[in-house]
Amino acid sequence: MSDEFDLFQQEVAGIKPLKQDAVVSAGDSLNEAAKKARQQAAAEHLATSQDYLSLENVTLLHPDDVVSFKKSGLQQGVFKKLRLGKYEIQAKLDLHKFRLEKARSEIISFIKQCQKLNIRSALIIPGKGHNSDPPALLKSYVSQWLPQIDAVLAIHSAQTMHGGTGAIYVLLKKSELQKLDNRERHARRLA
Repeated sequence: MSDEFDLFQQEVAGIKPLKQDAVVSAGDSLNEAAKKARQQAAAEHLATSQDYLSLENVTLLHPDDVVSFKKSGLQQGVFKKLRLGKYEIQAKLDLHKFRLEKARSEIISFIKQCQKLNIRSALIIPGKGHNSDPPALLKSYVSQWLPQIDAVLAIHSAQTMHGGTGAIYVLLKKSELQKLDNRERHARRLA
């Protein structure tokens, strides 16, 4: 047996021990919770900051162009229903005659208000912009801004009865209260 031990000693003679990783303790989970809280606060700051809704470098649209955007993960059937105008319009924001800076702040406060009131489907009306210089300027910016807002799941140009290509359907995320209500309703149905 001592021959095996001597052989083992020879094999590991040049090896240095590794430094051990820190042991995860309950305090580390508090650090993780603090990290998540900081990330959430940063995301909320970003959502309230207008810096991410840039007033520069917009791709200009034609006044009659159709606007369409869908975040990944949104069901195609839900998007189709939005595109066809089948959701009840729960809130409207008319941006005719607004300058870009004012329109941007109105959109941000409108989306926040919709979230507080648990509104899921809204209509934003930038107009077609036939008379603006350049044409469709506000429509182009609104179409660029809406996909940048975290609460926006999808947008699409409205049906003719709701303003056509001069208006945009907006589908918003469910609030936490709505998500909880949905889970409880489905849990009761399955029970």
